Amino acid sequence: MRNVRQYTIEQFFSTFSIMNSSFSHDERLILYTSSQTGIFNAFAVPVSGGTPRQLTRSKAMAIYAVSYFPYDDRILFVRDCYGDENHHLYVLESEGRERDLTPGIGVKAKFLGWSHDGLHFYYQTNERDPRFFDIYRMSVAGLDRTLIFQDTEGLNFHSVSPDENHIVFGKDMTRANCDIYLLSKQSGHMRHLTPHVGEIIFRPASFEIDSQSLYYLTDEDNEFSYIARIELSTGKQSVVFRAPGNVFAFVPSAGGKYSTVLVDDEGQKKISIYDHQSGEPIALPSFPKGDISSAVISKSEQLLAFYVNGDRSPNKLFVYEFAIGTARKLVESLSAEIDSDGLVESRRVSYHSFDGLTIPAFLWKPHQASAGNKVPALIWLHGGPGGQTRKGYSPRIQYLVNNGYAVLGVNYRGSSGYGKTFLAADERKHGREPLWDCVEAKKFLASLDYIDTSKIGVIGASFGGYMVLAALAFTPEEFACGVDLFGISNWVRMIESFPPYWSPHLEFYYKKMGHPVADQDLLRALSPAFHADKIIKPLMVVQGANDPRVLRAEADEIVEAVRKKNGTVEYMVFPDEGHGLTKKTNRVTAYDSIVKFLDRHLRGLESNAPTDNGSHS
Repeated sequence: MRNVRQYTIEQFFSTFSIMNSSFSHDERLILYTSSQTGIFNAFAVPVSGGTPRQLTRSKAMAIYAVSYFPYDDRILFVRDCYGDENHHLYVLESEGRERDLTPGIGVKAKFLGWSHDGLHFYYQTNERDPRFFDIYRMSVAGLDRTLIFQDTEGLNFHSVSPDENHIVFGKDMTRANCDIYLLSKQSGHMRHLTPHVGEIIFRPASFEIDSQSLYYLTDEDNEFSYIARIELSTGKQSVVFRAPGNVFAFVPSAGGKYSTVLVDDEGQKKISIYDHQSGEPIALPSFPKGDISSAVISKSEQLLAFYVNGDRSPNKLFVYEFAIGTARKLVESLSAEIDSDGLVESRRVSYHSFDGLTIPAFLWKPHQASAGNKVPALIWLHGGPGGQTRKGYSPRIQYLVNNGYAVLGVNYRGSSGYGKTFLAADERKHGREPLWDCVEAKKFLASLDYIDTSKIGVIGASFGGYMVLAALAFTPEEFACGVDLFGISNWVRMIESFPPYWSPHLEFYYKKMGHPVADQDLLRALSPAFHADKIIKPLMVVQGANDPRVLRAEADEIVEAVRKKNGTVEYMVFPDEGHGLTKKTNRVTAYDSIVKFLDRHLRGLESNAPTDNGSHS
């Protein structure tokens, strides 16, 4: 046991999030997204180093930087309306004027990439039909647009070939069964590149620079996805790159000198750069407190922008010069008030579940925990279905651990990153086998001499929130309390109320969860809303009023049902949020209340009044 400096929730969330990166046309600036003002905005930082400059000044709705224009100082960014996820694509002119390129109520748009010559860009929008996304080509000079593909099948645009003769699409039948289609822009012929039998993943990765071949991801005859290539003229296929875990991205640089490979190695994202022709790895700096978590190579292929992230180190933005082999830190996001050495590094652990299946997990042990100073514990349940708890900085987890809670992030069956058999092991079993994995996690925690076995709770968001509700409803005696953020309580209504643009992908949910009509009995059996009378342990529910994925009705219903049985439930609704908390003030309010709730029900501290107002503003 060691003495631990206690930090406030305000100090933890003074550490801000940074993400995305794009080089300016002259490669003197890097565009990125930052929450340092309390909400996400676009910033730019000099490649040579210096003070970042704020480019957008939103105070109410999150803005996410997308890209600099290839030949001038304009930028593209996206913004939705208070978390409704109907993102519009905007251009920010050099003089600061904003222009909505995709106007319309209920319209959802997405930037898809630049043409190889930089004179146009591609984007998609569902303005014609809310179910489908049509593809447009917009000129850089006049911002004039041309429709290049009208979708009626739910195809997923991936990219246009560098010579602009072909468009490649993906089509997801289920999570484990995907196809690739190639459209000739000249003839209009749509070619099915990956006919197959059975459930196999085929997903586009990138065109070769000469447009003659296509790299793709597949798990054909393998537990994990790898990179293969198909020659478009002959159909000849070959394996390019395999790794011990899932390869989930392969990106050649603009001139074809380098290629970037991203691998999921059992919950740890690993990025490598290779000489694209020889396949030889490029030596990059190593970082003792983290790993490279994302990378972008400049058009000149002389610079690499990348982030470093670790359990005790939130994203830091670096630039690397290939010619001289040096890296320079440009942006630090960890609050100066927090000593990273006082934070906690996670440890990979595993345990056997009820049927002998090995369940991987990450364990955060508080510094103050020991056999003589036992601590309460939380089982952290990730989102999904098919999500994953990974290594990396989480202010929420570090705040809980700093307050003396051990945290076990369980990758229950159905989690990604551990092979396709493990991924498929939860189909139509939610609320049962994956939940039983979490019950076994409690037994694993009980084997640790520093855990107070009578004080183990569950916490999770989105699908993880559903798992919390399922834990309290279906195994009511197992956990001392639960915290549900944006969690599903009624699968029948959830699937019936999906946004229109999810309709092409409903087969995935029908296979994974069940059909709302044909399998209604199954879905009702898996839905905590129909079993809320069994919830006897304290519950806290956090919800965004504008959530388009998990409607507020999901939260209202479970809260009302628990209250009818005189159960203990605390409820917070944020009127300016959707499926998650984007504003610093809301994150501070929510997690301050969560820790106070846990202190009351896992530690018996009654000094703080419960949150039970059904809303927060």
